[in-house]
Amino acid sequence: MKKTVNMTRALARSFTMIAIMLLSVYAANAQILEPVKWHFSSKKISKDVVELQFKANIEEHWHLYSQYVPENGPIATYFSIDDNKDVKLIGKVQEPKAIEEYDENFKMTVAYFAKEVVFTQKVQLLSDKKIEIKGYLEYMCCDDSRCLPPTDVEYNFVINSENNVSGFNNDNTSAISSDKAIDPNKTHDNSSLWWFFFVSFLAGLAAILTPCVFPMIPMTVTFFMHDKEHKAKGKIQAIIYGLSIVFIYTVVGTIVALTLGANFANWLSTHWIPNILFFLIFMIFAASFLGMFEITLPSWMVNKTDKQADKGGYSGAFFMAFTLVLVSFSCTGPLVGAILVESAGGMVLKPIIGMFGFSLAFALPFTLFAFFPSWLSGLPKSGGWLNSVKVVLGLIELALGLKFLSIADQTYHWGILDREIYLAIWIVIFAILGFYLIGKIKFSHDSDVKYVSVPRLFLSIIVFSFVVYLIPGMFGAPLKGLSGYMPPQQTIDFDVNAIVRDNLKIANYSKPGSNDNISQCEDAKYSEFLHLPHGLEGYFDYQQALKCSKAQNKPIFIDFTGHGCVNCREMEANVWSDPRVLKRLREDYVVLALYVDDKTGLPESDWVMSSYDHNVKKTLGKKNADYQISRFNVNAQPYYVLMGQEDDVLVTPRAYNLNVDEFVEFLDKGIENYKKAHK
Repeated sequence: MKKTVNMTRALARSFTMIAIMLLSVYAANAQILEPVKWHFSSKKISKDVVELQFKANIEEHWHLYSQYVPENGPIATYFSIDDNKDVKLIGKVQEPKAIEEYDENFKMTVAYFAKEVVFTQKVQLLSDKKIEIKGYLEYMCCDDSRCLPPTDVEYNFVINSENNVSGFNNDNTSAISSDKAIDPNKTHDNSSLWWFFFVSFLAGLAAILTPCVFPMIPMTVTFFMHDKEHKAKGKIQAIIYGLSIVFIYTVVGTIVALTLGANFANWLSTHWIPNILFFLIFMIFAASFLGMFEITLPSWMVNKTDKQADKGGYSGAFFMAFTLVLVSFSCTGPLVGAILVESAGGMVLKPIIGMFGFSLAFALPFTLFAFFPSWLSGLPKSGGWLNSVKVVLGLIELALGLKFLSIADQTYHWGILDREIYLAIWIVIFAILGFYLIGKIKFSHDSDVKYVSVPRLFLSIIVFSFVVYLIPGMFGAPLKGLSGYMPPQQTIDFDVNAIVRDNLKIANYSKPGSNDNISQCEDAKYSEFLHLPHGLEGYFDYQQALKCSKAQNKPIFIDFTGHGCVNCREMEANVWSDPRVLKRLREDYVVLALYVDDKTGLPESDWVMSSYDHNVKKTLGKKNADYQISRFNVNAQPYYVLMGQEDDVLVTPRAYNLNVDEFVEFLDKGIENYKKAHK
C-alpha cells in the first residue's frame, strides 16, 4: 500500500539528519584547546606576607613543562608579574619537584608535571590599601603525540586591607581566598545538587515561554496528528519524543558545549544560514498547514521510510525532538550556558544534573502536546474542525517564523524587516486570522461556517483585540509585552515618542561632541548602523568609551548584547525604559553597547588575537565576544558591567533580570564605588 509521507516529518528528518552529520564532523575534528586549567588563590603567611598560588589542573595524558627545561626543548612555564610599588617579591616563583623523563616529542629528557601542580610566589605587602597584583603566565603542554602552541593566561590578584585575595581563573570561575588557599574542586561543596536541579527545572519551564520555543508547539501538535489509526503507537512516539529531548539536551548538548564552545553556539544563533533555513522551514510548514500543497518524497525515500516503519517507525520522533532543540537554541542558549558553566574546574556531575533538570521540564509540556493529537483524532470530524485547527496553526507559524528572518536581518544590517514592516505583516496576518475565525474568509478545503460558535467568538475577540494592541506600535508605542518578538524600537522610521522627546528636549543628553558636557568625546564609530534604545547616545567601541569616560570623569556602563538576543530586547523594553534607569544612564554613565553577534568586518588593524582559543577575530561581533569571554569568563547576553577607567569592575555584573528596583540599585552602587575609587 502506497503511503504519503507527511511533509513535516520529512522536513524534520532531512534537516536533523544534516544537522547530526554537521555536528559529527565538528566533534570529529574538535581539539582540546585547554587541557590545562589554571586557578589562582592565596595563603596568608604572616601579617604582611602573602603567598600567591598558581594551581594547574592537567588533563590525563597531558604534560605541563617546568620552568627549567633544556635549550631547544619545549617552552618553559614562565611567570611575569607587573611592577607594583605596593608589594615586594620575595624570591622567585617556586615549583615542586618535577617528573624527569625522556620526551619523544623533543628527543631529550625534560622536566614536566602531570595531573596537578601548584606554583607559589611570596610577596611582602608594603601598603594597607587595596592592592592589585597583575601579570601573566606562559605555558606549553603536550601529550604523547602532539603539542599545543604556547598559551598566555592573565591573572589579577586583589588584596584588601584584611589580606583577602580574589582573582579570575581561566575556566569560567572566580577565586576568592583569605587565610587558606581554596581548592577549586571543592568550590561547590556547599551547594545542594537537589536545589540546583530544582532551579534548572524552573529554567526549563521558563524556556517554554521564549519566542523561539513557543512556535514549536503547533508544529508538535501537527507532527503527531499523522497517525490516526494507531493510538497506542502515537503515545509511544510521544514518550520517545519527550525522552529524546531530555537525551539531546543532557548528552549531546553537554558534549557540544564542552568541545565546540561559544563559537558554534553563536554561529547557530545568529548566522544567516541557520536562521534563513529556520525561516524557510516555518514558511513551508505554514503553507502546508494552510493547504497550499501536499508533497510526497521520491519513491526510493518513501520505500526506505516504509522499511523503518515496519521496524517500529519511531525515529521520526527523535528527529522532531532534535529539530526542536536546534530551532529553540537561540532562546534557550543563555539558560543552558548558565547551567553548563558549572562544568568549570572539573565539576562534571553538577552540569549533568542541571541539564537533566532543564531538559526534563522543557520536555514535559511538549510530551503532553504530543499526546494531545491522539485525543483529537478520536473526536468526530464533522465540520472540518481539525482542518480549521491546522489553518489557525498555519497562520500562527507564518507570523512567528518572521523572528528568524528578523535575527539575520538585524545581524547583517540588510534593512528588510524594520519594526513597522514587521508589525504591518503581523497586523495583516492576525486580522486574516480573526476574519477566518468568524467565517468571513474560507479556504478551498474548508467547510462552510453556518454560524459562529462560542469558542470561535471568544478566539476572534482575543485575536482582534491583539490586532488593536499592535496598531499603536506602528507609531512608536513600545509594546513591552512583545519586546522579545519585535525588531528593536530604534529601527522604526516614524516614532512619535522620539519626536515628542526631541521637541520637548526631555532627554538631557545628545550626540557626543554636541554640547559642553561631552565636548572632548568623539563621534561614535559604527553609529550609522548600530543604535541604542530610547534615544540614548553612546558608543560601540571600548576604546572610544574609555576615552570619553576619562574626559568626562564618568564610569562606563557596558551592555554585552546581540541582534538576536531576545532577553536583551526584553530588558531594554521593560527595565531600561523606566525613567529612573534612563536618567542614570544619560547623566551618570558613558554607555557602551558591545554587540557580540554583529557580522561587520573589521580592518586588519582592528583584528585581535584571542587569548582563549588563539584564533584571530576579524568581525566586530567576534571581537566583542572575545573580550567578554576572556575578560569576564561569560558568554551569555545580556550581561551588564559597570567599569572604572582602570579596567576595574565597580559592582558584581548583572545578567537578565526584570526587577527595575534592583537595576536602579545596581547603577547607584556603581556610581558610589566609582566616586570612592576616583576621589
